[in-house]
This record gives sequence, C-alpha cells and structure tokens, in this order.
Amino acid sequence: MRLADRPALVALLIAIAAQLLFSVHLGRPSGLVFDEVHYVPAARAMLDLAHPANTEHPPLAKELIAVGIALFGDNAIGWRAMATLAGTATVLSGFAMLMLLFGSVRTAALGALFVAVNQTVFIQARIAMLDGFLGAFVTGGLAATLWAVKAPPGRRAGRIALAGVLLGAGVAVKWAAAPYVALACVGVLVAHRRTPVAALGLAIPMGLIAIAAYFATFVPTFSYAADPNTPGGLITLQQRMYEAQTQILRDHPYQSDWWSWPLMIRPIWYHYEPDLGVLRGVLLLGNPVVMWGGLAGVAACLWAGIRGRTGHLVLALLWLFSVAIWAAIPKSLGFYYYYHLSGVFVALAGAGALALLPARLRWVDGAVALMAVIAFAWFYPIISGAPLADPQDFNHWMWFDSWR
Repeated sequence: MRLADRPALVALLIAIAAQLLFSVHLGRPSGLVFDEVHYVPAARAMLDLAHPANTEHPPLAKELIAVGIALFGDNAIGWRAMATLAGTATVLSGFAMLMLLFGSVRTAALGALFVAVNQTVFIQARIAMLDGFLGAFVTGGLAATLWAVKAPPGRRAGRIALAGVLLGAGVAVKWAAAPYVALACVGVLVAHRRTPVAALGLAIPMGLIAIAAYFATFVPTFSYAADPNTPGGLITLQQRMYEAQTQILRDHPYQSDWWSWPLMIRPIWYHYEPDLGVLRGVLLLGNPVVMWGGLAGVAACLWAGIRGRTGHLVLALLWLFSVAIWAAIPKSLGFYYYYHLSGVFVALAGAGALALLPARLRWVDGAVALMAVIAFAWFYPIISGAPLADPQDFNHWMWFDSWR
C-alpha cells in the first residue's frame, strides 16, 4: 500500500522527523535566551509552588516548562524540552488541518514540511517562551474543530469537547488565543447553519469547555507557599492581568508594527554572544521561500475560495484573521514573534495554493519544497545557535540592513 493511502503512518513519520529536527543541539545556547529570562524563573517558582511570578500571562506555559525542568533538570534541555513537543504538535496539527480540508496526503505532508521549515516554528520550538505553546494549542484546537464539523452527529460531542479543551489551553498560555475560541464557535455555527439549534448545541458547549479549561490551569496556583491565589480571587487576577498587558511600554530596539511582519522587515536577535567558548547567534527570522511565497498562496487561496473552494477560503481567512487580531489588539509595542501563528497559516496556505495546480504542473510543489528546505539549510547556522567564525560572521546572512 502506498504512503498516500496511509495518512496515519505519514503523520507518525512526520512527527518523528519534526521532533528530531527540533531536538538536535537543543542545549545551545546553554544559558537563558531572550525572554527565557522571564519564563524560566517563573517556571521554577511554579515547580516549587513558591510564589506568583510573571502574572502578566496565564500559567499554563510556565507549568509546562516546569514539567520539562522536573523531567530533565534545571538546564537548557529541561527548559526547552516541552517546547520541542509543542513544535512537533504544531506541525502535526497543520498536517491534520490540511487532511481535513482537502483529503490529500500529498498536500498535507507538503504543508507540514512548510510549517516545520518556516523557521519561526523551529526557533520557538527550541526556546522556553510562550508562543510555541500558543501555536500548538491553537492549531490543535482548530484541527479538532474541523474534525468535529466533519463528524457524523453521534460523534461530534467528544470532538467538540477536545476542541474546547485545546482552545481553552491556548488562552491559558496567552490571551492572544481568545479570538480563536470565538472564531471556532462561529465556524461551527456557519458549518451547521441549516440546523441552528444543533449548531448552538455544539458552539455553546465548546465555548464553555474552553472557559473551564482556561480556569482549570490556575488550580496549582492555589497551593503557592506565598500569596496563593483563591477561586474567589481569580476574577480580580484577570483584571490585573489585563492592566499589565495593556500598559504603555517604553520603546524597544526590536519593536515593529503588525503590517511589517509578513514582509519580515524587523526580525529579532534572540541571542548573539559567546557561549561555551564560541560565538553563537539565534535570529528569529522566517524562511523567505515559505513566508513570502506563502503570501502569494494566501492570495491564490482567497481567489479560489471566492470561486467556491471552501477549504482554500478557510486557509485564506485564517491568515487574514490572524493578522487582523494584531491590528485591533491594544498593544503599545509589537514584535515579530507575534506573527508566529500567522506564519503557520501562511505555510498552510502555500501548500493549499500549490494543490490548485493542474496535474501536469504538480512537479512545481516538489520544486518549491526543495527551495524551502535549501533556504532553511542556508539560514540554519543563525537560527540554531551553531558556532560562528567571528563577530562579523552574521553579515553573511543579512539581506537587508533592517535585519541587523
């Protein structure tokens, strides 16, 4: 039997490959990198049930980082181990979404490859930050929502519950996931618009389950040795979190506006300094083939969607929605890593667009995949913390002055 007829086996092979890709040399750099200085200490406090820390964001990501520390030690591997699993889960969720939308193993595998080598997923899978976990839970929740929508009536309840739990977990990582809960509920209503009562019977429970999953992640914080949370104090805590997230911040050298993220105008140096006797760099920069080519893919998917191809319309609208969120959110500063979910959706849209090609041109998707892998390999030294030859070595990869 061909691999094209065995999607579960293909998904397993993709998971193994992605996990290996994200795990190789996970311990470099060996010290705290970029915003790990916030989240790793918070995870340590969580592991010890000591006191509240990093209360600007909900607790789930810090709880997961703490699990990694408990399993592998308080070191670079322990800090980042769970993030690698989140990266693999994101790749698999992309595969699942495309399988559910198009039923094509070829298209789904191509999309999974684009997600894995879009570079931002790779980098966030190797650092103890929030966005990698956000991407895993949101994409997983959206895949579960599509799975529920396509299920026969008797099998929808469990899938709806799964979608609610995953989307609620996404919000428990970062509030930026909250709009996707609303989007998923609206998607269920639209998909079952001919039976509005049944649609409400799915959308409302999914939203309620998401809310319950969100608040459940706060339970460990009730056991802090100092200043523990209480069930009654959770609402007040949400207000303090909102105030922290909407405060006016000072200018930052890596800040950027939402409209610039698709163009990759201002990437972020997560690390560029000596480590273990050699110079290492980690630049949060997308793969030009996937990120820029995917913009054409979004346009093609939108056009195909307008002409009646529902799966393509879903991909285009997901990317547009993900960018519109940041245009609307009242943040005083923006950073390129906010584009993480959009980078996943643009990768999936690229694969969806290539599926539109006629059979005689299907070789093109293989050529684009090869170009994406070559670009990933080209940038690998400065996205993976590999040893660099000298302090000016980074210029080798700087296509534009704004990348420096």
